[in-house]
Amino acid sequence: MLKDVTGEELVADRRTKLRRAMSERRQDDNQKGPDGAENRKGDRRKVERRRQIDPTTCERDYSGDEVEFMRAIDNYKRRSGRQFPTWSEVLEVIRDLGYRKVAEPTMTFVPDQQN
Repeated sequence: MLKDVTGEELVADRRTKLRRAMSERRQDDNQKGPDGAENRKGDRRKVERRRQIDPTTCERDYSGDEVEFMRAIDNYKRRSGRQFPTWSEVLEVIRDLGYRKVAEPTMTFVPDQQN
């Protein structure tokens, strides 16, 4: 219970006539017919969504191996129910694709050396 400085009880009623009138007006606007006014129900088209595309890299052309790997990871995530697989699980997916360590490691990324 809230009280003002004089000790009288304060009542906060947010349901004013103005708010009710606004909500009734919105309902009436949305139910207008084909006489030129918009009818929001049923106007939306179902748009086919682009799946398996990372929005941050969508303009890149992937090699066949990269696409195969991305699909394998996606399938693993769906089967396991894990959105973020561990590195051990990623290695397991790579091995399931048939990759094996047969050569000496190479360095694919060499950081810039700034002095």
